[in-house]
Amino acid sequence: MLQVQSIDLHYGASKALSEVSMAAETGKITCVLGRNGVGKTSLIRAISGLSPVSAGKVTFADADITAFPTAQRAQQGIALVPQGREIFAQLTVRENLETGFAVLPRRARKLPDDIFELFPVLKSMLGRRGGDLSGGQQQQLAIARALVMQPKLLLLDEPTEGIQPSIIKDIERVIGLLRDRGTMAIVLVEQYFDFAKRLADSFLVLDRGRAVLSGDRQVLETTDLRAHLTV
Repeated sequence: MLQVQSIDLHYGASKALSEVSMAAETGKITCVLGRNGVGKTSLIRAISGLSPVSAGKVTFADADITAFPTAQRAQQGIALVPQGREIFAQLTVRENLETGFAVLPRRARKLPDDIFELFPVLKSMLGRRGGDLSGGQQQQLAIARALVMQPKLLLLDEPTEGIQPSIIKDIERVIGLLRDRGTMAIVLVEQYFDFAKRLADSFLVLDRGRAVLSGDRQVLETTDLRAHLTV
């Protein structure tokens, strides 16, 4: 589904990623781990097209999308839930969800019922402004908005950041259900190790912009992973 091959990414003269490779398969969760500032969000930006790579290749569904702009990648089925959620504070919950229609053909522009099965709290808040929701509710809205796009690849950048434990459990349940449907690949960037460990089928660990560990969860020792996450 997704293949990232030896990509470099620069911000001006600063190199954020160096020869990073990874894969994500439909029906599986690939978790990207590492300390703050090691390049996790830069990798997500490279996959989504928000930051152009300076070397390497990004392939999605057997097509080379390295030069595709963000909008074109979204049309191909790549949806991003960004760090910090970035919901539209002045728009209602319904209007936030409907922004996901932009990449869909007109006949498909309706809110699917399963959105409210996954996030029942949103159904009673459709008329409320996004900025009036709690942090946990905004995170659920951000994920739901991405799902409205009917993605084939879902990118989640630290979905547990600043979220209360009860909502983290809800989000974990939803991500697991989405994986088990077998219709999309999921890339999860996460700091909360136990959350990632429970969900991930495979891991990629970054350190100083480089991949230092990768593989299936069965072949990676927990102690090795933790060594790259502690300060």
